[in-house]
Amino acid sequence: MAQVGERTAAGPATAPDGGCAGAVGPCGSVDIGLTKVFALLGKRWSGLVVAVLSHHAAHFADLRRAIPGISERMLSDRLSELAEAGLVLREVDEGPPLRVSYRLTEAGRALGPALEELRRWAADHMPEAADGGC
Repeated sequence: MAQVGERTAAGPATAPDGGCAGAVGPCGSVDIGLTKVFALLGKRWSGLVVAVLSHHAAHFADLRRAIPGISERMLSDRLSELAEAGLVLREVDEGPPLRVSYRLTEAGRALGPALEELRRWAADHMPEAADGGC
């Protein structure tokens, strides 16, 4: 049996009352890793940009067409944020015409299994979502 404050293979340590050891109150605190992930990918459009790029590199105009409703400004902002976070790489294709393409970095590609699990979850628990996606 795990002692208070001891971490087990099954997850965080448990307190005598069944909560997480070191937690404040009955709910405890949010995992810092999840906080960081949702701060980045929880922004509107960010997850969709990563999802589209998970299939292949794309030019800006292709991304805009693949994500209905996103404005050029918002796409540009999200691509910049994702690049700054190390998930997306911006590459300038030699011209003419000069074109910019985007692809996922190794860290961005590592999100693939998590995105696939989210797709499966949506298909199982949000049946209407299964009708309108790629």
